[in-house]
Amino acid sequence: MKTIGLVGGMTWHSTADYYRLINSGIQTRLGGSHSADCILYSVDFEPVERLQQEDGWDSLSRFMVEAAKRVERAGADFLLICANTMHTTAPAVEAAISIPLLHIADATASEIRDQGLRTVGLLGTRFTMEMEFYRDRLQKKHGLRVLIPSPDAREKVHDVIYRELAHGIISPSSRDSYLSIIGELRSRGAEGVILGCTEIPMLIQAGDCPIPAFDTTAIHAAAAVEWALED
Repeated sequence: MKTIGLVGGMTWHSTADYYRLINSGIQTRLGGSHSADCILYSVDFEPVERLQQEDGWDSLSRFMVEAAKRVERAGADFLLICANTMHTTAPAVEAAISIPLLHIADATASEIRDQGLRTVGLLGTRFTMEMEFYRDRLQKKHGLRVLIPSPDAREKVHDVIYRELAHGIISPSSRDSYLSIIGELRSRGAEGVILGCTEIPMLIQAGDCPIPAFDTTAIHAAAAVEWALED
């Protein structure tokens, strides 16, 4: 079994889900008392969030490179960044380490294509929805058509993530708002929706949605299990 490296804490709520899903996946595959061989470095999210709001992406890249190097030095065979938004730093991280990075957008795109879909909505932080690093990878590398919500809806999705989900707050009214936004994306042609923030599955589950929902936390964790068990 390969050793899975995780850079998490962005936030710790979804990172706890990563740990649970990966260990559960390994036990399901191997049986008995098996669990994952993994190394987790969980960062303090407060300075990360502050730099995000200040558009301090160069500083965040340096921060994430150092975190990734710590995980590599600890003995990981490959790396996961346990947050969609922080994949904006993925090119810098990949350039700085010698172990592979399992990119969350690649794992998600593979699942979408396996289901035969081509047009998907994307929910996430405003950085993930509006910046090019995520949408461009889905569109240019994987041939998907990606729809994002209207400006007002994007602001609502973003605010719920930072003001509620990042603090473990689950609001039924926010769930209703998200489902309404997903309905609007469907009306514009979305065949499925990417839950493109690893906190969103705390609020929205696949069974809630009128179209297939792609839980990036679960997809990323499942891909990590596959990588760990490959020969």
